[in-house]
Amino acid sequence: MPGIGLFEAIYSARSLRHFRPDPVPAALIEQVLDAAIRASSGGNTQHWTFIVVRDPAMRARLGAIYRKASDHQAAVYAAQPKPQHLTDEQYRQFLANSGFLWDHMADAPVILVPCLTRRPRPVKETLPESVQARYAEHLDNVARVSGSSIYPAIQNVILACRGLGLGTVITTNHMLYEPEVKEALGIPAEVSTFALMPIGYPTRKYGPLTRRPVAEVTFADRWGQAWRPAGSP
Repeated sequence: MPGIGLFEAIYSARSLRHFRPDPVPAALIEQVLDAAIRASSGGNTQHWTFIVVRDPAMRARLGAIYRKASDHQAAVYAAQPKPQHLTDEQYRQFLANSGFLWDHMADAPVILVPCLTRRPRPVKETLPESVQARYAEHLDNVARVSGSSIYPAIQNVILACRGLGLGTVITTNHMLYEPEVKEALGIPAEVSTFALMPIGYPTRKYGPLTRRPVAEVTFADRWGQAWRPAGSP
């Protein structure tokens, strides 16, 4: 299938959770992964790894862990207020779609598991005194920004899937039971998982997407100062 334009992909790549059982050709999976590794990573380390899970037994095992973790997430959703920009029906539909995947993760013909290897921490004593004085803050910041080296690649996966006529969604519920996921897949201790991404030919339509307007989520120069859309007085 010929690729589509970049902005068409951005504006129509919905989170898709319903898939046909048809297998996805290995060539397409490789094309998606080749798009993923074009993303940037901190220090250009490229310390990512991607596990492509197609074996039905392993998909079932991951699906069971994901189902267990999703029970916890369901309780979180129930306790949280509805986002203000969603109508009651839109929120009900969101919960229904999420709940479907909780029960059917294993039905996707492919489950992609993006991983990142933790980089060694610098030895405190080898750093300048000014840096040593803020060493704890440095380590906290490293943990906070670690996803910046894998989530750009994950977004490339989403867009590549859209361009190739595939569907996917990023979901992270499994992290509540990540040790079980790592044991199932034989992932080393120094490697962390950052998502489960079911991939397949979707049974539901792509976008268009509905989002809050740019003017509602953007400030100019400082917090609270309204962004004026192009062409406004």
